[in-house]
Amino acid sequence: MNTASIDFKAFVEWDNSPFVLFNNHGKILYLNNAAELLFGHATPKEIYNIALLYAPQSFGYKTTAIDLNFDAFSFYAVTVGYENEEQIAIRLYNKPRIKQNIPLQKEKLMATDINILLEANIALFKIKNNNRLELLTDQEIPSFKIDQNSFSKLLRKILDTFVHSHSVFIELKLLIGEHIVIGNKKEPIVQLKIDADTRCSDTDEEIIALIDTTHIAYSFKEHSIRLDIPLIQ
Repeated sequence: MNTASIDFKAFVEWDNSPFVLFNNHGKILYLNNAAELLFGHATPKEIYNIALLYAPQSFGYKTTAIDLNFDAFSFYAVTVGYENEEQIAIRLYNKPRIKQNIPLQKEKLMATDINILLEANIALFKIKNNNRLELLTDQEIPSFKIDQNSFSKLLRKILDTFVHSHSVFIELKLLIGEHIVIGNKKEPIVQLKIDADTRCSDTDEEIIALIDTTHIAYSFKEHSIRLDIPLIQ
């Protein structure tokens, strides 16, 4: 089949997996829409270094299984290829965000303004603690269905892990172009991220047990916790 006249660029643009073409100095020659989103969380230098690290030893391509995370982005493999010494390309494969093992019981969920719910739990936290706390939220996030009692309990336990921090930064935002799959349906994602100078991990297992009864995805790091909450209408 003669494919010389076929323009494959649109198919690369539509791909949900980030694709980047670099020159041999690490300058971006081309990137698709998914890669543009990724570069809001990772630098071109980081991705270029990963391409060099997992590049094949000779011309061609190589796919490598890898556990890679950049904030909201998680990848399970990369393909790196080059046909000359001037250009190198990398494609990163998204981990599927699937929480299908838990039936979605909408009758237990209530339409909720998550900003109000978050601020109420922060107010309870501040009554007992004097940490310097900064909150940045997107007030345009629409109300969506959530188990208010369970989520409030989860929030309180998470906030308590930052009780010894001198300063705490909380950010709530809608992730553009991201989704989580629940029951074969794509749901938008609201991300709650809490960063601090220190964090107590003693109750992590208890917190994870609570999260595992929900459709929330999570990431725990030394100084931060991230929750990806499905925006269920």
